[in-house]
Amino acid sequence: MNRKILIVEDEFAIANLIEINLNIANYETKKAYDGLEAYNILQQESFDLILLDIMIPNIDGFQLIEKIRCLEIPVIFLTAKDAVSSKVKGLKLGAEDYITKPFESLELLARIEVVLRRYGKNQQVMKFKDLTVYLPERMVKKKDEIIELTPKEFELLTLLLKNKNVAFSRDQILERVWGYDYFGQTRTVDNHIRNSRKKLALEDHIKTVFKVGYRLED
Repeated sequence: MNRKILIVEDEFAIANLIEINLNIANYETKKAYDGLEAYNILQQESFDLILLDIMIPNIDGFQLIEKIRCLEIPVIFLTAKDAVSSKVKGLKLGAEDYITKPFESLELLARIEVVLRRYGKNQQVMKFKDLTVYLPERMVKKKDEIIELTPKEFELLTLLLKNKNVAFSRDQILERVWGYDYFGQTRTVDNHIRNSRKKLALEDHIKTVFKVGYRLED
């Protein structure tokens, strides 16, 4: 399965050039031209890595990396901001690497490979009943069948798996999965729990805890 990379870049020519080089190197790609578009895409699709410009419309790169931290997708900043203070800020915000423009395509590919290899070394696999969850790949299999989950359904599942037999309130789930700056309603949690139970056949294991929230049980 080819690794999938999201390119967040507002200059069409640069985005296209990056995409061509990544496709030649057998990476699957998708482009977003501003931070809000990227954020919306990330709510619907999973990626192995994000190439993120900083000076992009609507939500800048620094803001975006904070908003998507809970997705645990490695980010490489690719930007014209070459000040040391910007590099330090980007790395402190959690970026795996920071590349300034102009850049050489071969160097970009090499750095992508290093980041993906580093994440691969930390590969974790979680099992529950007949489910296998591959965390770096953000993939779930039921026996040998891949189960398609939305990014939030995947995060919800991993939260419950990592905290088996622990009861979470709906507010706690919202904070852990959607982030502290999410202003939606707890009904969102109920809808995702219902969908996850059905997709994963976990109706007997994701328990409703009366007046509290939910718990995953054996």
